[in-house]
Amino acid sequence: MMVWFITFVSMAFGATGESIAKAAVKLEDPSVQYIPSYIKISYPLGDVPRNTGVCTDVVIRTFRGVGIDLQLKIHEDILNHPDRYPNVKKPDTNIDHRRVPNLGTFFKHHGQSIPVTQNPDDYLPGDIIWWKLGSPNGLNHIGVVVDQYTSYGKRPMVIHNIGGGQVIEDILFDHHIVAHYRYLGE
Repeated sequence: MMVWFITFVSMAFGATGESIAKAAVKLEDPSVQYIPSYIKISYPLGDVPRNTGVCTDVVIRTFRGVGIDLQLKIHEDILNHPDRYPNVKKPDTNIDHRRVPNLGTFFKHHGQSIPVTQNPDDYLPGDIIWWKLGSPNGLNHIGVVVDQYTSYGKRPMVIHNIGGGQVIEDILFDHHIVAHYRYLGE
């Protein structure tokens, strides 16, 4: 147990955009079922069943791959700064980290907010993208930029889960981008 903890902690201090992107690529699995149900999970390091998940679970699993437990970090941030999370009425380690606005709030305060542009060169491996699907008033969606590019250009691909599994696709500019973050741990 202690060896695992030391490994987990040491990994978190060595996160880079490239290591985050590589952890994200390892998650690609189109068979993962999109199941947004509320599920009780362990804390810390809790996860829904590996064959299920939503877009936020892709982000959470990606960062776990580099030793960063967003479930723990977001819960602690909610407890320490409840005013940052107006939609959280009562902290809940089962779901709070699985909400796109909560992830966005955490990344805004603990990472780097990058300007939203239409220039693909501004989106680096490991970056986090928050969209509104279809329009600025659409549903929230989130994904991670990976170190793969379209075959016809230099636009980076993104891993996400919008209902077709944990897939890597060319969707960066398909929806309204709300925010663009870079988070390498603390």
